[in-house]
Amino acid sequence: MLYGHRNNINGYAQALMKFDRRLPEIINEMKSGDLLIITADHGCDPTTASTDHSREYIPVLIYGKNMKSGVNIGIRDCFCDIGKTVLNAFEVENDIKGKSFYKEISL
Repeated sequence: MLYGHRNNINGYAQALMKFDRRLPEIINEMKSGDLLIITADHGCDPTTASTDHSREYIPVLIYGKNMKSGVNIGIRDCFCDIGKTVLNAFEVENDIKGKSFYKEISL
């Protein structure tokens, strides 16, 4: 909101670097059963002429000490796959739309 929607390339880059610098703190505090999913609600490239959403796909980065590494979950059909995966990880019965990728990522 502060940088992508304002076409503020430097601010966008600085915010990403600030987040990247703090990420090791989060990872170091994680317990063996924790699952970290980093994603976005949409893309907004600050280098485009528009200040609107600019990408159709979102990143999905997954980390956990008990998660497989190097797994490509592919292009998902729905953002709701993330919610379905989280519910699956917590073993919560649900009927929300989406396809869990938990079995693909868990050891």
